[in-house]
Amino acid sequence: MPEAFRQHTGLAAALPVDNVDTDQIIPSREMKAVSREGLGEGLFAGWRYTEPGGREPDPGFVLNRPDQAGTSILVSGANFGCGSSREHAVWALKDFGIRAIIAKSFGDIFHGNCLRNGLLPVALPEAEVDALLAEAGGAEIAVDLGAQTVTSPARPGWTGRFEIGPYPKRLLMEGLDPIGLTLVQGDEIEAFLAADRAARPWIYSAV
Repeated sequence: MPEAFRQHTGLAAALPVDNVDTDQIIPSREMKAVSREGLGEGLFAGWRYTEPGGREPDPGFVLNRPDQAGTSILVSGANFGCGSSREHAVWALKDFGIRAIIAKSFGDIFHGNCLRNGLLPVALPEAEVDALLAEAGGAEIAVDLGAQTVTSPARPGWTGRFEIGPYPKRLLMEGLDPIGLTLVQGDEIEAFLAADRAARPWIYSAV
């Protein structure tokens, strides 16, 4: 099950790029694992490393900077997560340690994959994201899912507010995916099946 998300305060990294697609988040050559574990090593591999398939860090990439060690919040531009529907993009971000992404907008499929995997996508107005991008590097940002707010010590007195529907909000706050949410009602499901089996036994007859 995904890790529950209620409140999180973490080090933020600024990635001021629009249209970051899922192949940039994790190139297809990095999707060799048979599980979700270890995918963080391939996160932004085309940018983090000096050559394709290599592991020599590029010191110019933001997540390789010593002051960004332990980054758990990413601030980026518009249309983050566009491109293919690969769920590995979300898994790689999670495995790296990213808990929330703040951006001007998100690719629709990527946005849905985030919500089902415990990664919070926060869309804020362009001007507010631009201000965070200017201040985010090496700074902490606090995200409160219950209150649907973002705050930053670098911006005293400012509170960003974001929208999220009640269904994905519950998934995130309770650490559930859609299957897990269904299983929460396991007792009711079993009671229905028992009553239905008694009322219509022929439906359950072995073939």
